[in-house]
Order: sequence, then structure tokens, then C-alpha cells
Amino acid sequence: MTKITIEPVTRIEGHAKVTIRLKEDGSVERAFMHVNEFRGFEKFCEGRLYFEMPQIPPRICGICPVSHHLAAAKAADALTGQTPPRPANLLRELMHMGQIIQSHGMHFFELAGPDLLLGFDAAPEIRNVVGLIGTNPDLTVKAVRLRKFGQEVVKTLGGRRIHPVFAVPGGVNKALSQEERDSILSGVEEAIATTQIGLGIIKTWAEENAEDIQKFAVFPSGYLGLTTPQNGLELYEGDIRLISSTGSPLEQFPVASYLDYIQEHVEPWSYLKFPYYKKMGFPAGVYRVGPLGRLNLAEKIDTPLANEELRLFKQINAGKPVENTLYYHYARLIEALFAIERVRALCEDPDILSTDILNTRKNYTGHGVGVLEAPRGTLIHDYTADENGKLLRVNLIVSTGHNNWAMTNAVDSVAKTYIQGPNVTEGMLNRVEAAIRAYDPCLSCSTHAVGQMPIRLDILNPDGSLRQTLSRD
Repeated sequence: MTKITIEPVTRIEGHAKVTIRLKEDGSVERAFMHVNEFRGFEKFCEGRLYFEMPQIPPRICGICPVSHHLAAAKAADALTGQTPPRPANLLRELMHMGQIIQSHGMHFFELAGPDLLLGFDAAPEIRNVVGLIGTNPDLTVKAVRLRKFGQEVVKTLGGRRIHPVFAVPGGVNKALSQEERDSILSGVEEAIATTQIGLGIIKTWAEENAEDIQKFAVFPSGYLGLTTPQNGLELYEGDIRLISSTGSPLEQFPVASYLDYIQEHVEPWSYLKFPYYKKMGFPAGVYRVGPLGRLNLAEKIDTPLANEELRLFKQINAGKPVENTLYYHYARLIEALFAIERVRALCEDPDILSTDILNTRKNYTGHGVGVLEAPRGTLIHDYTADENGKLLRVNLIVSTGHNNWAMTNAVDSVAKTYIQGPNVTEGMLNRVEAAIRAYDPCLSCSTHAVGQMPIRLDILNPDGSLRQTLSRD
């Protein structure tokens, strides 16, 4: 049997590898995605004080620090019983929309874009953002400016683009000035125009590559995410909703009750756990999150341009859940459009300039859960503290973790579809990587453990033979 290893997987955040086992005839027996980094943030957050958490977990990742910053603040709100004033929630959501815009824009144009615009079989040395500049410099500049718009929203509120200092238990530490509000608003129209260009690109690409889309990791699953009371797209507040692979409702529950519905499965070949719906068990209860999951859940979007795009998106599968992995890219741009429209709506809300931004009154509970929709999916922070505010237990279920089964299944599916021996080309292997990139994983965020992490250490002789194996279960 032949084994092919792809390491590292490129154009993602974090470290992963893929192993593909080939049969004698060159076809694929099985392919695995291995998440081979271990961060352990949960354990070394224990013993810290709860009010430090809006600054500690964001260090997990420089790509989506805002998501961890805000989820941590929401968990701290619940732990102390400090409900933020409405203006503070508006400002937090505004920062969150900036994070969504910069992350989605960067992923579509700069990480996934080289595959879509240059082709899966393009030479690796040009299949990157440098190749995009050479092919379409005007579009590349627009893409960079779109990301910059989102980053400037974050910086305006939090003082810097990465690891902002803004949300605190009970609210935020800075009001928005009229000049800052007007500066943000001045960039909205350009951001919408660039996103609509991206939507035009993905729609044209989908028409021209329909055959690939229909065979590229298409499989059923459940779908999970936050929802508005009217089952609309929601990225910051709301209950958690879960639907089946056919679109029928399974559950809708408050975020604090997540452990009654979600459990995590462990496999020995990955540090990343596999969440699933408890009532159905593993793997029957697996689900997907993120842009594709959220649009499959949503029955409407409360902004006009994005809602029209959702209407067109729903036509792909006659209103039923869209199962095609490559449509994550389409869904991602619809969400970016919603986030930009939401920036405008938030900035035009009279309360956005209010200085009533902090509630200092406490009703301490010692336990809090904070949930929002990070760019990659549902992000859960769960903290338990003693009477002095020292954390006794921290549990994180990070967006990419929810999609672990889906990414592994996508890798196996794409490998079996495209790798037909005996000759294996670089383009074939790139398609396997693209199956992971479609989910835009943040593997630094998602690897964690409760208690001791199982580990195996193989000690080899100089000739490569196995001398001893040490293990901890």
C-alpha cells in the first residue's frame, strides 16, 4: 500500500496534514485530515481571573481575535450578571461585523481565490496572492481595500486591528465619536461594490464549473448556528438552532444549555475533537457550521441586498439545504454583504453614539456562557469561577471544531473522486487541500483538551526500527 502525505496544508490558519492511503490499483482506500498542533488554552486559563479573559483567548489566533474577545466578554457578562447597555451591545456588534468583513474578504479573494481564479491545476508558484496580482491587479487592490475596511472598523473601536482592547464585563471601554462613525460610513459603498464583484465572480465560476461542484465533497449533514426569533441570519445574538440534513427543525435552545445538546467525540489520529448532536449520537448526529450552515438555517436576512442574494442561493437546491462544499465560498460572500449592510444600519442607529456603554452593577453567578457566530462558525466560551472570580473550569468549543467531521469527510470524498492512479498530480492533491480550505479552518483556535491529553511517543533506532513506544491514555 502507498501512502501520500500532504504537509503542511497551505493557505489555512494553523497546522494540519493529510494522509492518503492508495490501493495497489492507485485508487484511494482512505484519506485522513490530521490536526497535529495542540494549544491547550483551556487548561492554562484555569486559575486566571475572569476579567482577564477578553484578552487571553484572543491570543489563540491573530486571524479571528475579535471573535474570541467578544465571546469571552459575553461569557464574563453572564458570569457576573452585568447586562451591557444597548449602546455597548451595538458597538460590540459593530466590531464583530468588522471582523466578519475582513475575514470573509481575505479568505475569498486571497486564500480561496487563487484556486477559483487561477485554477486548481495552476502551478503552485503562481497559485497565490502574488499570482492574483499578476493576473488581475485592479481586483486584488479592491480585495485588499475590502479587508482594510473591516480592519479599520475594528481598529476604530478597539485601538488596533489585532487583539483589540475594547469589550469588558458589562459593556465596552470606549464610546464612538461622530467623526469616527462618519469615517466608517464613508467606506460602506465601496465595500458593498467590491463584495458584489466577488459575488459575480463566484456565480460565474459556479456556472462554468457545475460538474466539479456537483461531485466535490457533496454529502448530507445537520446544520447549526445562531438564529433570530424569526429564523433569520444572526451573527451576534440569539438562540442556537439545529436542523436536519433535509432542513427539518431538530432543536432550538438558549446558548447556556449547549451541553444538553452537544457532545464531543475523540479519534486517536487528531488533536481536534468531533462535536455532534447528543440525541442522535456519533456520527449520525454530525452537523456543519459557518457560512454554508448559517445560510441553510436562515429563512431570511434582515438587510435588503443580502436577503436578495439569499433568495437566489435558496434556488440552488429548491429550498432544501445546499450540501455542496464549494458553495461555502458563495455563502461567505453573502454573509460579508450582510455584515457591510449591518455596519451601515448600526452606524445609523442613534444609540451608537451614546456614552451609556458600561453597566457596573453585578449579580454574580460564578458561571457564564458566551456565544457568537465567528467567521468560521459557532463559537462557545464557557467559564466557571469561584467566589473570588478565579476560573475553575474553562470549556471552549471553537467554530472549526464543529466542522471537524465535515472537513475529514470532505478530504476523503475529494481524494476518492479525483485521485485515480497510477499517476498522482499536484493539481489532484491541491483539490484535497481545497476541500479543507473551503471551511476556512482556524486550527490554532480549535485544538484543546480537558485534563491530560493522550500522547504516543515512538523511539526509533538509528536504522529506523522501533525500539520502544511510550503512551499516555
